[in-house]
Amino acid sequence: MADVKLAIIYYSSTGTNHKMSLAAADAAKELGADVKVLKVPELAPEEAIAANAGWKAHYEATRDVPEATANDIEWADALIFSVPTRFGNVPSQMKQFLDTLGGLWAQGKTINKVVSGMTSAQNAHGGQEATLFSLYTSMYHWGAIVVAPGYTDQSLFGAGGNPYGTSVTAVEDGSISEASIGAIKHQARRVVTVADWIKKGQA
Repeated sequence: MADVKLAIIYYSSTGTNHKMSLAAADAAKELGADVKVLKVPELAPEEAIAANAGWKAHYEATRDVPEATANDIEWADALIFSVPTRFGNVPSQMKQFLDTLGGLWAQGKTINKVVSGMTSAQNAHGGQEATLFSLYTSMYHWGAIVVAPGYTDQSLFGAGGNPYGTSVTAVEDGSISEASIGAIKHQARRVVTVADWIKKGQA
């Protein structure tokens, strides 16, 4: 699977989805995938970021993480998006990035990308499933192939049992449970494996 190119694209204000993305990257690299971890641009004003100590600390700590571009989407065979939920929807930062990709879509360059989503919220029923549905709606328009984890591994049950994508309950210190990390890694391996099947089938 060394020729599978995976872009993990995230938005994270205080760090949870960044950590989720890194866990997914570790699992994909173990299978030999070529992996990029990329953030979408921050849209919030500096004063809003500065008003939240955790947000400011994470913003400063990840200044060097490359920002995703349309070229990264075109490059990738597979994409994993990781976002917090915002009132049951994707955050505006991710939505704005997706909305810039109309030209790529119009050229047919989003067709048959293997995609999957992960999310987080402050509680176990904070809109995670609705957020993933919102993300996947855009992917259906892209002509992408959505590869959700489903109930394909026991790790999903330990992480809360969300078949649409691993969802994490965010905690103040930004830590992620071992059960959730196990589910994230399974999801990443599944995405890379399916992308490998599709790439070989197209060849």
